[in-house]
Amino acid sequence: MLLRCHLKRALPQKVSCRFCAVMGKLQSKLKYSTYKYSRPDGFRDERIQTKAFQEYSPAHVDTVSVVAALNSDLCVSGGKDKTVVAYNWRTGNVVKRLKGHEHEITKIACIHKSGQFFSASRDKTVMMWDLQGSSQPRQQFSGHTMVVTGLAVSPDTSQLCTGSRDNTLLLWDVGTGQCAERASVSRNLVTHLCWVPREPYILQTSEDKTIRLWDSRGLQVAHIFPAKQHIQTYCEVSEDGHKCISCSSGFGGEGCEATLWDLRQTRNRICEYEGHFQTVASCVFLPRALALMPVIATSSHDCKVKIWNQDSGACLFTLSLDGSGPLTSLAVADTVSLLCASFSRGIRLLRVDHSRGLELQEVAGF
Repeated sequence: MLLRCHLKRALPQKVSCRFCAVMGKLQSKLKYSTYKYSRPDGFRDERIQTKAFQEYSPAHVDTVSVVAALNSDLCVSGGKDKTVVAYNWRTGNVVKRLKGHEHEITKIACIHKSGQFFSASRDKTVMMWDLQGSSQPRQQFSGHTMVVTGLAVSPDTSQLCTGSRDNTLLLWDVGTGQCAERASVSRNLVTHLCWVPREPYILQTSEDKTIRLWDSRGLQVAHIFPAKQHIQTYCEVSEDGHKCISCSSGFGGEGCEATLWDLRQTRNRICEYEGHFQTVASCVFLPRALALMPVIATSSHDCKVKIWNQDSGACLFTLSLDGSGPLTSLAVADTVSLLCASFSRGIRLLRVDHSRGLELQEVAGF
């Protein structure tokens, strides 16, 4: 501001006005944010950073419930506006906006390296879409009696598993749209599903605080992990299929953790990640190329995204997305980028910065 005032006195009015206009545009692209950094020795400090930030046209007009990466350029999201949106997060362009559901979108599952994906909704249905096809769903799956809260595609893409608050899991033939298997467990209100890579197993979290491993061959429970103290909200399996992480609901720091489990023969709990103050809604394994040690990321209703040392449980970095409301979903976009869906501020593009260690920066929103 001082620089602008001096120049306004020193320069002719036309030059001064042109300079001020340029400075105004530049300032509109600068964003100030506060973040906390945690070193392995336990030292924590708070820094303020100024960085370029790009605000693109919003993908949705209401809360974004879920975001998933389709390929290295595109993501797919769904929200309370009942629409499914394919978005190029690198350019900020909507590729396709799809309508067909009657209520909020709850889950998205993508067939990677293709243009096909599935959406689940509170309208009790699941739809299959193809970016290369028409704006109409390629296939519709109807069989649940309540909101669909879990979606998982088999590694060979021939089967789809869906879960619901109606306590049931359904296994579908993707090609025909027919239900092949049905299983029901009392009080098993499904919160999330994911398929174990290269295996016939499906991992499932539930409101009954348990994590179940299902065998898709007959859709039978193969293993139940020890029950946690809080609702298990989400789960993800590592690329090698050896480990999984789940996360918990909670408030005021009670619960609010993520847990690493061994999926191999012992199936023991390996590590806990504690530090969030509200429900942890999403957790992901980050690419091994990102850091010298294996790392995971979590997003929470406390508006924070955290990066953790997978082996030690130490919090390496915390980014606060102020004003975003609860963070609803997290997805790995590429080797250095994350997509984070929020209640109030759409989708945020986060990027890992190695210039001062392992740090997250908010670089764009849409």
